[in-house]
Amino acid sequence: MKIALMDAGIGLLTTAAAVHRLRPDAALVLSSDPDGMPWGPRTPQELTARAFVVAETAAAHRPDALIVACNTASVHALPALRTRFEPRLPVIGTVPAIKPAAAGGGPIAVWATPATTGSPYQRGLIDEFARGVSVTEVPCPGLSSAVESGDEAATIRAVADAAARTPDDVRAVVLGCTHYELVADRIRAAVRRRPGLPPPALHGTADAVAAQALRRIGALPAPHAPAEGPLTVLLSGRTATLPPAALTYEEGRLLQGLTLPARRARP
Repeated sequence: MKIALMDAGIGLLTTAAAVHRLRPDAALVLSSDPDGMPWGPRTPQELTARAFVVAETAAAHRPDALIVACNTASVHALPALRTRFEPRLPVIGTVPAIKPAAAGGGPIAVWATPATTGSPYQRGLIDEFARGVSVTEVPCPGLSSAVESGDEAATIRAVADAAARTPDDVRAVVLGCTHYELVADRIRAAVRRRPGLPPPALHGTADAVAAQALRRIGALPAPHAPAEGPLTVLLSGRTATLPPAALTYEEGRLLQGLTLPARRARP
């Protein structure tokens, strides 16, 4: 079994680690675009073009499923990617966990990139799944870039800024960018500041998306399977190893142990 994941950068680490925990025997292909990132400031047309290149590079390794482990790419490019690859290759998008967060009652906050915050896509999810629940959309400028570069000081500042704009009474915080899950502990600590109230729950997507990918290919979780699946890393089409910033996170260090010399995709 082989699962490919794509993103502009290292935000795919959380979902890749979730797939590995569910199926340690699965081979993983991580395809990202350091030469073209960040994707957020690009026009939808530019972003879709970059996503196509990253997806094609991953697809050349003949995976059983392709996970778009990026909220922004899922917002703008998922329909086009599905048109291009399905049904031959199932494509699984990443949707902010607004539905489960709202199911617990409000108020809730949705942390996301400026490109995703206020987008028709995110507003549509709020209208569909959080009707009657108080929702605060919190744009987080600079947070994904800080996480991507492993810049701890910049991450602390960006998290503190977003936390300061998050209402004190929220019961849940939706992590609407895959990069944010890499620093979930910092976010949890930053929003745990309300006397007399329990800390808000954090809702990411990695575990749910990983499970959905397995369902799409008819595979069951097997967390105790032998850890035989190798890792292939593709950086803007180049076979490589995980970038140094990835190793500052637990998920990156977990996946580093899977790395084996990768063969280049056949043309």
